[in-house]
This record gives sequence, C-alpha cells and structure tokens, in this order.
Amino acid sequence: MFKSFLNEFKKFAMRGNVIDMAVGIIIGAAFGKIVDSLVKDVIMPPIGLLLGKVDFTNLFVVLKQGTPEAPYLSLDAAQKAGAVTMNYGLFINALISFTIVAFAVFILIKAINELQAKMIKQEQAAEAKKEPETKTCPYCCETIPVKATRCPHCTSELGEVPVKKKK
Repeated sequence: MFKSFLNEFKKFAMRGNVIDMAVGIIIGAAFGKIVDSLVKDVIMPPIGLLLGKVDFTNLFVVLKQGTPEAPYLSLDAAQKAGAVTMNYGLFINALISFTIVAFAVFILIKAINELQAKMIKQEQAAEAKKEPETKTCPYCCETIPVKATRCPHCTSELGEVPVKKKK
C-alpha cells in the first residue's frame, strides 16, 4: 500500500506543472529578498534622510512597557526589554515592498499578455492564408470535404460548389 502511494506521489511530483510551480516559488522567494533589500537599503534611507534622518524600521509605538521602562532608542532595544510594540515602520517597509512586487508582477503580466496577443494575431494570419479544407453542401447545409462531389449526408450530386473561406 505504501509503495503504491509512493509511486502515485512520484507521478504527481514529476508532472511538468508541479515542477514549474516549484521553480516559480523559489524564484519568487529570491525576488522577494531582492525587493526587501531594495526597500531597506536603497529606497528607505533617502526617504528617511528627507524626513529628518528617520529610520523607518525604528518607528514604533510602545503599547506596554518592558523592563527597563521607555524611552527606547530602537525597536531592538524595546524588544530586548520585553516591551509590547506596534511596529508601524516595519509595516511601511512591507507596504512599499508589496507595491514594488505588485508593480513588477503587473509589468510581467502586461508583457505576457502583449506577447500572447501577438502570437494569436500571427496564428490568425496563418489560418487566413490556409486553403479551406471544407465546404457547405448547398442542399442540406452540412459541412463536407472540399474535394467531395457527392454529399455524404443527403447524397446530392454537387458538381462545382463555390468554396467559402472560414472566418
């Protein structure tokens, strides 16, 4: 029983879409780390400097004092003292990170949609150039092969029937 379960799991795990999903998750996690670094190390320092040397990671409100009591110079100091804090600076960082990731995903989806539209257009152009393979019987209106001289549905003799291209 365990062996059949293991074989079934192997089949599932080796499907193409599962492997693609795993690769996507790994790349997404790495991309998330890059965005976090971009926000913390590149974007937030100049914003903090413009706002008066504010380090957003150290923006917090003390909800319950720790030992020793406030003032705490940093979030780390407050947490080491056991204070309960609301860390709105970290939330701002996370919000900016999310916005950057969402924008990057939007750009990616937009590029994919444009590529798909271009491919569909090319396929439609190729389809329009193809010679039709079927025609319509003028007597019973059924679809039949272009080369047919007798309708297999109503058995009418067709002779030369004009071929209409499909749209």
